[in-house]
Amino acid sequence: MSKLSAMIKELCPDGVEYKKLGEIATNFFRGAGIKRDELTETGIPCVRYGEIYTTYGLYFDTCISYTDASLLTNPKYFEHGDILFAVTGESVEEIAKSTAYIGYEKCVAGGDIVVLQHQQDPKYLSYVLSTEMAQRQKSRGRVKSKVVHSNVPAKKIEIPVPPLAIQQEIVKLLDNFTELTAELTAELTAELTLRKKQYSFYRDSLLNFSRDDVDDTASSVAETPHYMVGDIFNIQNGYTPSKKEDTYWENGTIPWYRLEDIRTQGRILYDAIQHVHSFGVKGNLYPTKSLLMSTTATIGEYALLMTPSLSNQQMTNFAIKKEFEDVLDVKFAFYYFHVFAEWCKKNANQSGGMPIITTGKLKIFSFPIPPLETQAKIVSILDRFDVLCHDLVQGLPAEIAARKKQYEYYRDKLLTFPRKGESTRSAQ
Repeated sequence: MSKLSAMIKELCPDGVEYKKLGEIATNFFRGAGIKRDELTETGIPCVRYGEIYTTYGLYFDTCISYTDASLLTNPKYFEHGDILFAVTGESVEEIAKSTAYIGYEKCVAGGDIVVLQHQQDPKYLSYVLSTEMAQRQKSRGRVKSKVVHSNVPAKKIEIPVPPLAIQQEIVKLLDNFTELTAELTAELTAELTLRKKQYSFYRDSLLNFSRDDVDDTASSVAETPHYMVGDIFNIQNGYTPSKKEDTYWENGTIPWYRLEDIRTQGRILYDAIQHVHSFGVKGNLYPTKSLLMSTTATIGEYALLMTPSLSNQQMTNFAIKKEFEDVLDVKFAFYYFHVFAEWCKKNANQSGGMPIITTGKLKIFSFPIPPLETQAKIVSILDRFDVLCHDLVQGLPAEIAARKKQYEYYRDKLLTFPRKGESTRSAQ
């Protein structure tokens, strides 16, 4: 039997009392409004309700904001151990989010905050008030206008209130679990950062064909032929079929790319978020295994296209000319577009307000074409790094989500007790 189970059996043999917050409160009060122009760089610490959503977690010991108490006509102070509820928010799911103050300075509560003073363990209350059971009670009295308001007084929320010794043991367990989760997340993030750094190093080294950096030992680089982009690629600008013509867009099957597609789907594109009908097409589609780059506004985002498609006018397409198809691997070209993109960012025309890299400038960029064997080796190395980084990038959010779900299950299980008079709790 675990220590917690033994404590519950000893101290709560008949179950745990459930009480409304109003029953355990020594005081309940609302904060007073603190306007944005009443914030100061120094002074008395204060909390505005929005910070409970954006800044503070389950508990905090230091305020990020300050105000001049002389500016406030009726300041409402909170102190160590008090629980703060934000009773205005943007979503039903988070309405009445609460946090425990475990610092020791006297602070001011802003408007739309309800403060609970009590004699329980503040971190225990914060943990139990974050459970699904508590959140259901918080959201019952939601009132939706432009924002969500809670009209259920916090004092009506009912929670289990075991003896302080049990509260403190649960806090210790949940703190340890939270700390382990944070450590794992930090390790995964550090691993991802390291892999990205390694990838950047190898990519930049492998793609260094600059004649300016060549010494006597780098004869293979010195001998690598370079061609202008305009010689290697057919260049085609994007366009937007008229939005006034419904037939151009209804039941469209041709991918029509925008910058959003690269940002949401990555640099290898098989399909677009939006599609156009063949009625809206003028000229030729971009061919399969051609390259796309943003050349207006946001410069240098690029992708490899795996299906015939089109794009908006912010993008420019690069298709390898027939005479270069046998000497240039499109995947090598795709990786070298990183270098090309950086050059475009530096050489874009900024004078017109909106950055743009003209077709004339694009054409003059010097593009290396090493032997196919060298291209294949570079592609193989960068593909492996790319897969590794991609797996970490995809896996990190999934791992964090899994840990969060595991934590919530563990937390809710620890904080679920039989009511006093019901059957005793099963062993932990």
